[in-house]
Amino acid sequence: MGYKYFINTVDLAKKIMKGYVKIGDIVLDCTVGNGNDTILLAQLVGEKGKVYGFDIQTIALKITKEKLIEENLANRVTLIKEGHENIDKYIFEKIDFAIYNLGYLPGGDKNIITNIDTTLVSIKKSLSLLNENGLLLITCYTGHKGGLEEKEGVKDFLNNLNQKEYNVLEFNFVNQKNNPPVLFGVEKL
Repeated sequence: MGYKYFINTVDLAKKIMKGYVKIGDIVLDCTVGNGNDTILLAQLVGEKGKVYGFDIQTIALKITKEKLIEENLANRVTLIKEGHENIDKYIFEKIDFAIYNLGYLPGGDKNIITNIDTTLVSIKKSLSLLNENGLLLITCYTGHKGGLEEKEGVKDFLNNLNQKEYNVLEFNFVNQKNNPPVLFGVEKL
């Protein structure tokens, strides 16, 4: 028997995206990875929307671009080979939604990871770009070297956001073993 509602944080993030992102939105995928979120976002924003996707790894962008072309969605997405801490060099408009999957590229080099210093710079910039009632999702993977420290740094930062400006939630599977990822949700008021 499978689980019906609480499968994992990745599934939960996708459900939130599907319920929130709408046609015409401008959205940001700060960690493109294998392109799954980028593809979903491109589908959700429709022809009138726009997706910005950042990654530092050429292979991640290549995989994602191929998937976008295959799905006939490439015209909605701008892929940028750059660290997510530099989003403000490329995005000059307000956004409706942003997502992060912190850690390493699944199936890729596990030595190339996100780190707390650049992640916090990026999160601050994403929050400043968000429209009122904009949403930010951050999935933190903790099972690799540096992952737990990054999650704790993200959590400390989010805990200190002004509650009159942001609502912050933490989705955490508290009874699962083997370092389940944690999902943070931030709504800009």
